[in-house]
Amino acid sequence: MLIDIEGIDGSGKGTQARRLCDRFNNSGTSATVVSFPRYDATLFGRAVGEYLNGKFGSLAEVHPFLVSLLFAGDRCESKPFLLDAIARHKVVILDRYVPSNVAHQASKLEDPERTRLIRQILDIEFGIFDLPRPDLVVLLDLPVATAQQLIAKKEARNYTARKADIQEADAAYLGRVRDVYHELARAEPAWHTVSCFHGDRLLTVEEVESQIWQIIQPSAP
Repeated sequence: MLIDIEGIDGSGKGTQARRLCDRFNNSGTSATVVSFPRYDATLFGRAVGEYLNGKFGSLAEVHPFLVSLLFAGDRCESKPFLLDAIARHKVVILDRYVPSNVAHQASKLEDPERTRLIRQILDIEFGIFDLPRPDLVVLLDLPVATAQQLIAKKEARNYTARKADIQEADAAYLGRVRDVYHELARAEPAWHTVSCFHGDRLLTVEEVESQIWQIIQPSAP
């Protein structure tokens, strides 16, 4: 089973992916987490880190199609690693995957260029690169302002010395990414949205984990 955890930066994808993995392993079902981008493991992953640090220009200066090739290239380069994980475990949990590329890059364009770019990314990653499609996608939904507050509390990361990379620092951009994610969730039957907010209260990590498990448990191996 291939499970993809998606959401804007700061929504808790990595935390929930690890907790879900632990839940499976503790119940006797072999599971592992694969996180993208693989910043230190691939040539393209290192290039993604440079992009997010602003080396190639601002968000507005680098065409989203070119950016999408960096993220797609990281997954293509990681394909043997991913297929090995799938062969060795009953469950592989993805901390970001192809939909992240779609949401982040398509958010920078308006139709018809937006729709064309979405098709190009899907054709490249699932068609040309023949990456495996996830069985289920869980979208963690969080307001942008709260997400940025949580980003500011993150520990140091291996790809940047900044508190927030060029994507995380731009609230308007994250809002557009969130909108694209919602569009994808409405259009795709394999998608499920988990709200990390109830009224004006941020749900606990445990509460979000419980919601995710309710979605996954009926089809879990």
